[in-house]
Parts: sequence; C-alpha cells; structure tokens
Amino acid sequence: MSELFEVEVDTIRPDSRLYEELDIDSIDAVDMIIKLKDLTGKKLRPEDFKNVRTVQDVVDAVYVLINNDTPMQ
Repeated sequence: MSELFEVEVDTIRPDSRLYEELDIDSIDAVDMIIKLKDLTGKKLRPEDFKNVRTVQDVVDAVYVLINNDTPMQ
C-alpha cells in the first residue's frame, strides 16, 4: 500500500480506514484490486471488495480469496 498509493508506512495499521485515513479513492481501490489479482493469481471482482473499509478488511478478503475457491459474499 505504501508503494502503490504513496502512503507513509507508519500510517498503515490494521484499523486504518482506507478512504478516511489513507485517502484511497475509488480509482485507487480499483488499482488495488488489479494489484491483488496480479499478486494472488486469483480472479477478483470489485464487488467482492465493496464492504472493505480498513486495511484488516483487505487482509481478511485476500485470505478468504486465497483459501477458498467460492466467491466471497
């Protein structure tokens, strides 16, 4: 996240809110999904991440994606 969005490393915590604290906008969110697809090799749909609000939510969503072949709800 630090490199992709030019966010200071010390501001990235599990409870950091993506939009409010890290200034990640909707275009950045799409970029993040594309990057996660490249990193995981899994097909990602933007709607799978519609409820993601914090860094921990991203971690949890990726964990489910990697460990489960069924689409996330």
